[in-house]
Parts: sequence; structure tokens; C-alpha cells
Amino acid sequence: MRRLSLLLIILCLLAGCQRSKREPIRVGVLHSLTGDLTSTEKPVLDATLMALEELQAEGGLLGRPIEIVVKDGESSPDIFARGAEELITLDKVDVIFGCWTSATRKTVLPVLGKYRHLLVYPVQYEGLEESPYVVYTGAAPNQQLIPGIKWSVDNLGQRVFLVGSDYAYPRAANEIAREQLAALGAEVVGEEYLLLGSEDTEELVAEIRKSDADLIVNNLVGITLPAFFKELREQGVTPEKIPTMSFTLAENDLQQIDPKLLAGDYATWNYFQTLDTPRNREFVKEFRRKYGRERVVDDTMVSGYSGVKIWAQAVREAESSAPEEVRLAIRDQSYLSPGGIVYIDGENQHTWKNVRVGKILSDGQFDIVWDSGKPIRPIPFPLSRTESYWQAFLEDLYTSWGGRWYNPGNS
Repeated sequence: MRRLSLLLIILCLLAGCQRSKREPIRVGVLHSLTGDLTSTEKPVLDATLMALEELQAEGGLLGRPIEIVVKDGESSPDIFARGAEELITLDKVDVIFGCWTSATRKTVLPVLGKYRHLLVYPVQYEGLEESPYVVYTGAAPNQQLIPGIKWSVDNLGQRVFLVGSDYAYPRAANEIAREQLAALGAEVVGEEYLLLGSEDTEELVAEIRKSDADLIVNNLVGITLPAFFKELREQGVTPEKIPTMSFTLAENDLQQIDPKLLAGDYATWNYFQTLDTPRNREFVKEFRRKYGRERVVDDTMVSGYSGVKIWAQAVREAESSAPEEVRLAIRDQSYLSPGGIVYIDGENQHTWKNVRVGKILSDGQFDIVWDSGKPIRPIPFPLSRTESYWQAFLEDLYTSWGGRWYNPGNS
């Protein structure tokens, strides 16, 4: 009888172990499905879901199926933070893929730290941050902004007007740009910001026209982008007169505007859909097969897709989906993305990647006019100033906006 009881206990333990192995790995996806940033974020959500569904079709991870929980950030930093907490505490996810603006990411950071959780963030940003709870698959300043400014001054103009939406990323990006422009001998002839969600661009364009600028550096986001470019053309500002270099305008944004209006302007990214490689052609083909032949692919979508694949590699290596173990295993992971080889830096959890400059074509695609030729090491904190200077700069913004990472409209 005693031997039979022991056998039953062993069988029960084994059955429990098998059930544990079959329990789904729950993952969270946190992007805006409503609000001003919907048209920008929804394509990244689609690319992220495509990668997760590919993993599911391969049998999941570690012999376990993948269960996806999607939350709507509603284009609001506070709702992003609430969504992250719900994903972690109620939905029990092991990782979150998402966030868009730096205002949303920075509002989510305390939630990640509180629970020692993990966010895979797919967007190019201002840098000035290294969190152990974030894997940054978008560009740091030295992988987009700084080389893009250098190329623009060398090829487009030296009297520069800086524009941006009024939150942490454009403010910090333009501060970094100012230092780069001064080092290159260029001149800033104007700098203006619009509130998030604003479409009131008439006065801004009038200021640009009066400034005698020969180059616009653009860091506007969301629904402000199409309003800005339409107003430029209505007031007679064309690429031939004053070209624009954008760090926030990609293929999906061009779907919201008549691309013929923008043909001749420029953008700097790590990826363009026109990249002519077998890997990229196959990726674009598969994405369109899934979502429709009319769909386009852009940089942040590729970062979102690649982030899922890199996370999956780390889960396999760690033999666990627990955030603490995956955070250690994800360092030094590499992956052949549609944009080329990418690599997670073991020191700062940012991603090595190529830099590319594209000229907008009338069909809404980009002609790649410059390529770094190799992946660039990420440097989150520009070396022109100390980390303490940059942290104080951001803290001043946060304080001036009443404890927010964006201008709420009363400052």
C-alpha cells in the first residue's frame, strides 16, 4: 500500500509538471487603437501580432502555446501606464511589447520597475535613458538623429528651423540637434512646438517662411504631420525651396497624405520598404499576404516584429519566459531582420542597426540615398554632455509640465 501511495504521488507530480509545460505563455501588446496616434501605432500592432502568430504556428515556445493580450493605450500616457499595470497584475503576462511616444514609455517605466518586468520598445527615441526593464529595438540618437543631421547639413542646407510636437522626445531630440548643428557650423533660425494632437499649423508655417531657413528638421507626430505638410504646400513651401528632413515620417504616415505633395523631401530611418534584399522582399510579401496588398511596411513595424523574434530566442536560451531570466538571456542576441542584422548590446540593451537616408517618391516610398553600410553601435547618451546634464534637462521638462512627460497645454 505504501509503495502504491508513493507511485500515485510521483504520477501526480509528473502530471502537474506536464500541465505546467502546457500552460500558455501570456504576452501583452500595448498600443493605441483609438485617439490621435491610432494610424501610427496600429501598423506596429499588426507587425507585432504577425510575429507572435508565426511563433504560435511553429508550436509556441518551450512546448507551450502563446496567448496574446492586447490593451488599447488610447493615445494617453496615463492610460498606457494603467494598461501596463493591468497586463502585469491581472493578465499575468511575461512580457509587454509596445508604447510609442517617449511620454508613454516614461510613464510606464515606474510600473516596470515596481514589478521588475520587461518592455520591448520598438520606436526610435531621444536616448538619455538606460533601463534594465526595457529592450530598445528602435534607434538611439547616434543611429538616426545625429547622422541624419550631418547628412542634411552636408547636402541640403545650413539655416535650420526645428519643429516638433511638445513632449519629451522632440524637445530632447532638438536639443541634441542644436549641439550637432553648432558643431557643424550650421545655424538654428527658429524652433517651435505644437501640442500633441494639434492640427493648427498655419502660424508655424508662417514663421518658417519668415525665418529665411533653407532646411526644416521635423519631429512632429500623429495627426499633426499631415496637417503640417498640407499647410507647407498651401503657403508655397516646397522641397525645392525649403526641404524637410523628418525623423518621425515613415511609409505609413505617407498613406495619410498625398505622397505627391511630399515627393522630394527626406527622412532618416534604419529601414525603408524599398530595401532590396531577399530577406526584406520575403517579409514584405508575407505581411501583404496576411494584411492586404495595399499595405506598406515601415521602420517601427520592422522593429516591433524583430523585437518579438529576439525575445523568443532569449526565452529558448533561458528555457523560461520569466522576465528576470529573459532579461539576462536577451543581451547579445542577434537576428537577421528585414532591415539587416540587428544585435542587442550587452551593456545597454539597445540595438545595433544600420542607418539610412531616404528621399520621398511620388508613390509614397523612399529612394535610399545613403546607407551606413554596417550596423552602428547604440550610444543612448550623446557624448557632447554628461549623463547628469541630460538627466537634469529631462527633469526640468517633467517639472515644467506639472509632473508629465508632455505639455498638457497650460504651460
